[in-house]
Amino acid sequence: METRKLDCSGMNCPMPIVEMSKAARDMKSGDLLEVTATDLAFKLDVEAWARKTGHSLESFDQGEIQVACVRIK
Repeated sequence: METRKLDCSGMNCPMPIVEMSKAARDMKSGDLLEVTATDLAFKLDVEAWARKTGHSLESFDQGEIQVACVRIK
């Protein structure tokens, strides 16, 4: 399994989700996508994206810089 890091700091909605979708297409089942973002709506967006796509949001650290870890289905 691979872990891919994606820095979406400074991007506004919907760009972090757009970039996550692009990255996920090139990843294998079981891989982990670790995304950093500063957009205030990122938590809600990533939760909705994970539900819609079937990927698993494994952790979310909220602060000035937010970090989401998503397991690819």
